[in-house]
Parts: sequence; C-alpha cells; structure tokens
Amino acid sequence: MSLVRGYEAEPCHSVTAEVGAGYREAVAGLTPGLVLAVDGPVAVDWEAVAAGVCDALAAREIAAKPLDLREHYADWQDILALTASAVLEDDPDFAPLSQAGLADFFAGTPEVQPVPGGVTVVFGPGAALVAHDRLWYADLPKRYAEAAITGGTGSNLGQPAGSGAGTTRRLFYIDWPVLDRHRDTILTDIDLWLDTQDPATPAWLSGPALRGALADLATQPFRTRPTFNTTSWGGHWAQEELGFNREAANTALGYELIAPESGILVGGREGPRVEVPLQALVALHPEQVLGVPVHAAFGTSFPIRFDYLDTVGGGNLSVHCHPQPDYMQRVFGWPYTQHETYYMMLGGPDRKVFLGLHEDADLEAFRREADHAFHDGEPFDIERYVQTFPAEQHQLFLIPGGTPHGSGEGNVVLEISATPYLYSLRFYDWLRKDGAGRPRPVHVGHAFENLNRARVGEAVSRDLVQQPQELRAGEGWREDVIGRLREMFFEVRRFELANDATVEDSTDGRFHIVNVVEGAGVLVETSAGHRYELAYAETLTVPACVGDYRVRALGTGPVRYVKALVR
Repeated sequence: MSLVRGYEAEPCHSVTAEVGAGYREAVAGLTPGLVLAVDGPVAVDWEAVAAGVCDALAAREIAAKPLDLREHYADWQDILALTASAVLEDDPDFAPLSQAGLADFFAGTPEVQPVPGGVTVVFGPGAALVAHDRLWYADLPKRYAEAAITGGTGSNLGQPAGSGAGTTRRLFYIDWPVLDRHRDTILTDIDLWLDTQDPATPAWLSGPALRGALADLATQPFRTRPTFNTTSWGGHWAQEELGFNREAANTALGYELIAPESGILVGGREGPRVEVPLQALVALHPEQVLGVPVHAAFGTSFPIRFDYLDTVGGGNLSVHCHPQPDYMQRVFGWPYTQHETYYMMLGGPDRKVFLGLHEDADLEAFRREADHAFHDGEPFDIERYVQTFPAEQHQLFLIPGGTPHGSGEGNVVLEISATPYLYSLRFYDWLRKDGAGRPRPVHVGHAFENLNRARVGEAVSRDLVQQPQELRAGEGWREDVIGRLREMFFEVRRFELANDATVEDSTDGRFHIVNVVEGAGVLVETSAGHRYELAYAETLTVPACVGDYRVRALGTGPVRYVKALVR
C-alpha cells in the first residue's frame, strides 16, 4: 500500500453540516427586534464585519443599528494599571500572564434596547457581555494578530487610536490569555461562528454544527493547520522539501501543533472551510482529547507541542534557556515550564547542537561577556562555556528548563516540547538584528537566573543525549524510548517499521502525538474505523478516547515515526 501525496499544507476535516459563506446567508435567521452580539478578538476587521452584517440585513429590508463596543473601553491608563505587574514592571519583552477578566477592560457595558422593526448589532471584543438575543463569534487566527503587531499596524486590547503601536509583549501575555478565557466561557452559547480570514465573504458554521464538528473531532485522529514564520536565522528546507511559503524569505519556524495558536480546518475539500482554534476543542472536550489523568494535571491546557526549527541555509539559533519550574510560576505565571527536546530530522556529523555547560565553565566570565555583547555589541566565543554535540540525524537531545541550548546552522529540528513557547531567555544571539535593523532581544538577566549550574560536563551527554532503549518489538517493527528524564513530564518514543509492517498501539487513556520522521508515511486506523494517512513530516494528534489503534507503514521502504505522550 503506497502513499501518493506529499506534505499537506491545509489538512481539512469533513463535517456533516454545510459550511456557509457570506453575510447574506448568515443573517437569514435573524428577525426584527433582536439584539445581535458579534464577539471576537481585537485583530478582526470590525468595520468590515459590522458593514457586512448591516448591509446583508438591509438587503432583506431590515434596518440595522450598529453599536461599536470598543467605544466603551475603560480609559487606557486604567487598563495599563489593571494589567501592570510589579514583578516585570520595566521588562521590555516579558509580562506575567494576565489574570484579568475581559469585563475589567470596559468602563461599563451599555444597556441596549431592541429596535422595533430592526436589529441592533453590537460588535467588538466583549460583545457577549451585553444582553443579547443571538451571539455570533467572528474569529481570526492568531497569526494575523501577530503579523499586524510586528508590522506596526495592529493594536492591543483596549488601546485607543493614536496611543502608539501595539506590542507583542501585551499581545502574548495580556491580550491572548484574557480573550482566550472569555472565548472558552461562551463556546456553548455561540449561535454562529464566523471565520473572517476573507473579510468580505467569511465562512461560517452554525453554533450547533460547530459543536457537533468538535465533538466528532474529539473521537478521532486529527491534524492542525501548520504555519511557517520567517526570522533572521531561518532556512529553506520547508520551502524546498515541503513546498511551503516558497515566496517567503525563509521558513524558520514551523508551527505544526502549538495549542495556543493552532487551528483545525473543517469543511469540504472544495467548498468553504472554517478554521477553529484547537483550544476550543480542548475546552469543550478535555477528558476525551487529553485523557482523565492529563486533564486532572493540566486542566484544559494542551501540554505538548510539535514545531520545526529550519536552519538549512540559515544561521545558528540563539543560545538560550527556558525558565526553571518555580521561576515560570512565580515570575511568568504559567503553571508548568517549557521543557524541550530536539529531534534531528536533518543534520549530520559536521553540524552541531549547543547543549549544556562545560565542566569548567567560568560563569562569571560568561556573564561578563554576555553583558558586553548585549550592551556594547562585542562578539564572543560562546563555545568556551557551552558544549556542542554533533547533530546526527535522528538523534534526540533532551533540554529541561534552565539548560543552555540552540540548534546550529544546517539542521532541521523537530522540537517536541512542553506547550509554553514564548519564554526563550537568550544568553547570546550572535549580535543579530531584526527585519527593522534593531538588535534582537537578549535576556541575560533572566537567562542567568534560570541557568542550570548542576548538570555540566559529562552529565550533559549522559542524561541529555540518550541512546534508544527497546520497549517492545514484533514482526517488522520495533518501539524504542529515545527520551525520558525524571524532571520532564513527557517522553518521546520512536517506531521503526519495515515495508508494509503493522504495529498495534493504544492510547491507554492519554493522548498521543505522532510525526513521520523518515519514509513515505503511515496509515493510522482506529478501532472505531477512523483512518488517516500521514505523510512525511506531518503531525497527527490521537485523542485519549481513541483507545486501540494500528499503524501501517506506507510506501516502498521502511518508515520511522516518533510518538510523544505524557508520562
């Protein structure tokens, strides 16, 4: 049995309900006298949404009275005070995750009276807070908000026009947590979900159809929609091998599965599609997707992520670390830390991975040189302090919080990691500048406060560069544990399958994530009859409730795939 297709950039899951398109069909169920609330994130083109709804109502000869809820934000200085933190008050890059409620961003919500013979359309972030008869949610995937902020055209939650450019600091650590919590609380009340990536003709699903689609997805393997971002060290593997973003400068960061940002496409293969946040699926069906013990430990946070770091034809990543667990909770406010692993999809003995301190590293000199590089632009040889290892293809490197690390040039890393993904504390970034010619952020203070000074020298290679340990085997296949460490809550395994070999597996009540790292692909079949063909480099989530499933090698040669799970 052969897999004929290559990497699929827009995997779509079919739904029984029809996906609609355009405002005229969307408003068909609205009748005069209603109050319609249209909620959603800041980055939505709210003027286009309001105009689309009002024009569609007018075409039905129904008067529409728009009300922009953004005009009722609290004073910006009050919002800044609400979201300020003494812990990181002057930090230019990081902030603790905001615990504020969306209602706190408003001076008060208006009392809305129905319009006789017409429809009142309340629109903007927080519209659900206003008394209403119908609730729509106009969504826009988070990649659009980040692009707008970094491009200088976006604003933050509650920010008035003319108050300066929005910042990624507020976007990541304040806006997104606040808006995500709000969205998750209203998922069961939404009457219509609008995907506004095409602002003139949005795709949409009714609320019941949306919830039905998510209920179906919770019981079967699924892929999230991948995205690739460019950055200064980025390479070209994803462009050349996967056909992704060929027009972009590079394909540095490949977000295969990052729960806070990833979406799932649902709809027909040829017709309109709606992208729904993965987090919405987990919020509605946490025990089915995560499993009872994982849900008990992590709530509705999907705790493992898969992404690519592409430096083929690019440059070295920064040498950085991630927070230690207590620092992550105390300073940044995330309940678990950013443990990582690097799986080498591509590399070689002439390529390198930076990992861990030398036994005799002079940490005072390291700190002085890192500070000089940041403040004075003086380069230094970081290999005097941080070890390097050959980036052998298919080797896994374990990177618990506090471990200095980075991928060298010429590699493709499959990063299998804990979900927190915005806390790279840089020791050194090779004096690089961003696209606007500004020095890229370096966080010497945070990095040294979290530096693991205990695991150094030979202990790094012993603990963090592990050799495969056979777990089980059968005819034509073998399952190895390739990464397991006491302080890390997840582990990584690898399967090797001969041509056309089949292996039986089971989630045992905890979700699995699999990725094909060599060969044409695999066929995943569940005991309930769901089938999914997974090609090279694609990532598949197997929900906990799937239970027993089998995996068959496709193509004409052997196949390798990795599997991550919460221990």
